[in-house]
Amino acid sequence: MTQAEIKLCSLLLREHFGEIVEKVGTYLVRTGSQPLRAICADTGLALDQVRKALCVLIQHNLAAYQLQKRGCVEYEARCRRVLRILRYPRYIYTAKALYGDTGELLVEELLLNGKMTLSAVVRKVADRLTETMEDGKTMDYADVSSTFVRLADTHFVQRCPQVPEGTQGPEVPPPAAPTLVLNEKDMYAVPRLNLVGKGKRRRSCDEEESGGPRAKKQKSDAGGEEPPPDDGIYWQVNMERFHQHFRDQAIVSAVANRMDQPSSEIVRTMLRMSEVTTASGAAHTQPLSSHEIFRSLPPGYNITKAVLEQCLALMADDPLQFVAKSGDSGGGTYSVNLHRALRSLATATLESIVEERFGSRCARIFRLLLRKQHLEQKQVEDFAMIPAKEAKDMLYRMLSENFVALQEIPRTPDHAPSRTFYLYAVNVPSSARMLLQRCYKSVANLMERRQHETRENKRLLEKSQRVEAILGSMMATGAERAQLQEIEEMITAPERQQLESLKRNVNKIDASENQVDETIFVLESFIESTVRTA
Repeated sequence: MTQAEIKLCSLLLREHFGEIVEKVGTYLVRTGSQPLRAICADTGLALDQVRKALCVLIQHNLAAYQLQKRGCVEYEARCRRVLRILRYPRYIYTAKALYGDTGELLVEELLLNGKMTLSAVVRKVADRLTETMEDGKTMDYADVSSTFVRLADTHFVQRCPQVPEGTQGPEVPPPAAPTLVLNEKDMYAVPRLNLVGKGKRRRSCDEEESGGPRAKKQKSDAGGEEPPPDDGIYWQVNMERFHQHFRDQAIVSAVANRMDQPSSEIVRTMLRMSEVTTASGAAHTQPLSSHEIFRSLPPGYNITKAVLEQCLALMADDPLQFVAKSGDSGGGTYSVNLHRALRSLATATLESIVEERFGSRCARIFRLLLRKQHLEQKQVEDFAMIPAKEAKDMLYRMLSENFVALQEIPRTPDHAPSRTFYLYAVNVPSSARMLLQRCYKSVANLMERRQHETRENKRLLEKSQRVEAILGSMMATGAERAQLQEIEEMITAPERQQLESLKRNVNKIDASENQVDETIFVLESFIESTVRTA
């Protein structure tokens, strides 16, 4: 882990879980696997605090434990999983786009709680949806459960590993650390539950304080509740499946920009046909014939068989080769080259950053090196049609920022400069790793800036919240318009202007974090694909 990643992990843990969890998590990120005694001694925290912090980290899959041969249990932070917290808003937004408000709340609850049973998450989501409905309308448990089944069928949620049966019981002594097993066959199998009921609205403050009949009834019901039928079967968000969806969306958008809309819809159909059958780390999708693709095209696209074959042939002949053709019998089979697509996306990201940072002429040299792979300085000047002095300055600027690499090829053993070739090239994986670290640093800086803005305006924010609470309670009791206006005037015009400015700045910072995370996702996906295919 680099310093930029450690700092970002620390900021994410502090923002979402507090100082104690952040202290324990950052310590594990820095030191690696450690026993409980060492964590307590080095962090200076009490034993109960460390235990609770580890429970929170394990509950949210941010840490793992392992029983060592000598009998002690060691805990280790899952650094990559901590960095995924940055992508939570994108997961939730994607669930909303695919499965509506119910899917959004299901994914949000699973992310907020780490792991939940089906019955618990269905009840909680139904209650939250009922709160937003008009009086007299409620949300059925069955409707929420059906959306959860759709999420499981498309692998967006999956079961958590659990203790295997037969290892628990009064006659079996408990191990120092339970071994969790995940059955591949049951990973997406939703238990059949007869969830009958509707979402409930929260009790009013008067009922809670007075202990009215409704409150007493709920307390008596809670005392005699039996464990749910799915007790012990916990579910979590399958982040790899969301990443696969993000990757597919990026590829479809790239094809639409390079080719046309029908070609992008064809690629979207090919990816949709292979999304469950193709592993997330595969270099290619499953081979498909043109007849299979044509049968799977949605009728709304109005793509004929002739247009389909023409688009497939054009994409197969394109230099980027997003779509690869294999064989000629029966028209051949087609597949999406995922590794090449990710490389093209990462290369386009590098090109845009070079152009933004150094200008269009540097971007021309950068693209020239990408195409020619190795060039001497004189060749760069000739091919790019840039004067020698300017080309030399641009190459050295990109070389100092690690966007361009310099390779020495001596013709004699003494490495004499006069008898040595100096070739410029672009090492795309190395440049992507360098840029990824800068993205981590940028996100950490954005988070610190947002926290600074909030801290500087803390008093004003607290005052605004108090005024809003008073207005809400007075509106509920039917206060007159003059009284409400008098309360609103407690915040002066300059203060309102300051609040608007703060809100605008925070929204801009949040949008910047999401945009940087999109770049992080493209670079991470390309680097992982490069490691797998190496």
